[in-house]
Amino acid sequence: MNIAIVGTRGIPARYGGFETLADQLSKRLVERGHTVTVYCRKPFTSPDDVFDSRIRRVILPSIPSMHFDTLFHTFLSTVHVLFGDAETVLICNVANSPFAWMPRVVGKPTVLNVDGLDRKRRKWNFTGQWFLHLCELLSTYTPTRVVTDARAIQDYYWHRYGKKSEMIGYGAEPPSPSNHFASFGLSRRRYILYIARLEPENNPELVLRAYRDLRTDWPLVIVGGNPYQPGYVRQLKSLADRRVIFTGPVYGDAYWSLQKNAGVFVFAGEIGGIHPALVEAMAAGNAILYLDTAANRETARDCGIPFHPEERDLAKKLEQLIAAPGRIEELAQQAQAVARTVYGWDKVVDQYEALFVHMLRGGQKSDPEPNSE
Repeated sequence: MNIAIVGTRGIPARYGGFETLADQLSKRLVERGHTVTVYCRKPFTSPDDVFDSRIRRVILPSIPSMHFDTLFHTFLSTVHVLFGDAETVLICNVANSPFAWMPRVVGKPTVLNVDGLDRKRRKWNFTGQWFLHLCELLSTYTPTRVVTDARAIQDYYWHRYGKKSEMIGYGAEPPSPSNHFASFGLSRRRYILYIARLEPENNPELVLRAYRDLRTDWPLVIVGGNPYQPGYVRQLKSLADRRVIFTGPVYGDAYWSLQKNAGVFVFAGEIGGIHPALVEAMAAGNAILYLDTAANRETARDCGIPFHPEERDLAKKLEQLIAAPGRIEELAQQAQAVARTVYGWDKVVDQYEALFVHMLRGGQKSDPEPNSE
């Protein structure tokens, strides 16, 4: 098959979950003999990028604005797809639903991965939330098929819109161990790790305030950034004491080294489906504390400890876990076992590949009714 991937910042992955999906999916699909084109945004690419040369990158400009970056670039990419040789298209992000009908007009079936309920992110003002709510509604009409990455989101689309969707999650397969974590002045299994884009709905302020109440020599390592809101990042740093280490965005071997050598991983995201950072923490063998939401419970299964969105509750559970090395090891082993069974990239690629084949053969709505429990 000849497949185009649209709507991400491109490969190699340098931003978030959709970029990781595009990276992993494209690599594995070309290994299976398919032709894959990934559309990339110019500000997120470099002439020195290392990626599988069998993947074609189309690099197009974007507008460096939180509100128009995705829309402008996806519109250009979709127009390019219309005149290209791709047979089927994967579009990522519910905000791109207004363009998902375009490839279908020229006979190219389109999959839209809607991710979570993006309109609920606190960074959006009323206009942004209204627009994303409209995009959510459009996503039930414009693509050939919709993909949701968690049962909680799949059930939402079914109950709210009567829309069937394909549930395809994320994968995680850590590379060989490395010692990059030591370059940050860290000791193995003696630091708390938080990884996320630094945005309000990922609750970095909650984590920082809870940590401030802890009496521990374990540093808190904050991995992530926010290129659109540098003022918010400065505000977070003002809340931190001297034990907190802000690394900025970290990728590749250094990222995995931080994941695999942490003592405790804290996940505080409240929006979205199956979150890649949480899945990767499980695959890396981390003891996990996660914000208690339906999607996070679904992801972590029984191998993590939930906490309420309260500083006191998180601080108490961090303190208890740090004082119990045996419990940390038990949770780490459970998490790794679940990730090995449930969150493999080959399984994810199998599902996308089968979906592309099904669409190219003319199938549109024969998927089973989603779980409504």
